[in-house]
Amino acid sequence: MRNVELFRDIRYEVIPTRTIEDAVASVVPTDVTITITASPTKGLDPTLDLTERLTKRGYRVVPHLSARLVVDRTHLEEIVDRLVTAGVADVFVPAGDADPPAGRYDGALPLLAELTALGRPFREIGITGYPQSHPSIDDDIVVQAMWDKRMHATYIVSNLCFDAKVLAGWVRRVRRRGVDLPIRIGLAGPVERTKLLSMAGKIGVGESARFLGRHLAWFARLATVYSPDRLLDRAAAVLSEPGMAVAGLHVFTFNQVAETERWRAGG
Repeated sequence: MRNVELFRDIRYEVIPTRTIEDAVASVVPTDVTITITASPTKGLDPTLDLTERLTKRGYRVVPHLSARLVVDRTHLEEIVDRLVTAGVADVFVPAGDADPPAGRYDGALPLLAELTALGRPFREIGITGYPQSHPSIDDDIVVQAMWDKRMHATYIVSNLCFDAKVLAGWVRRVRRRGVDLPIRIGLAGPVERTKLLSMAGKIGVGESARFLGRHLAWFARLATVYSPDRLLDRAAAVLSEPGMAVAGLHVFTFNQVAETERWRAGG
């Protein structure tokens, strides 16, 4: 049975492609928040452009400000001015995968600190949490980084995870460490299983891809389209505890927004 409270605050993450604006506008109600990723090869402009267009269409939009794509403070100030002018009040700040970095920011923390120094121009700022191992960052560094970033942020988005036990355990560990920021649970939306396996290894979730690889028999039994309902059901007992402060869902749509919207609606 679905946790109705989690579905009251749901976000769809999309990739800024040529066709995604019309796809969102045609099927997603404007009360669903849209988050927009940033490409390490194309830079931030496609993210900012789509943010402006969807904002004009009435959506609440949360752009990803990948730190490694921001050149310097002047560039950041230009980005901030552009987003504030568009009416954006919420941004998500990951480190990003650009290698080498475009400029002075090699991780999320320096850029978060710069935003604080600029007077906190956004009401909400999200940071990443890793229920499973990050393929290129040691776990102890991940734990310390979350602690260091908490003073600059207002919420955490958990990275993609397919293991309910791991997810629930991570939420509990975050709270035991004294990090009390609200958590939005990141999960894959309805997506063809072959595309899911392919994409999981490309978006910084190598451990999730390995989980799928270790459970090929389970994966093969899935319907053609993966559904996150089983994951949510198995983690529900922990996610619904008031002390865990789980604020809602962050759905990785892989741009399959029509399928995601049908799932959200219970179809």
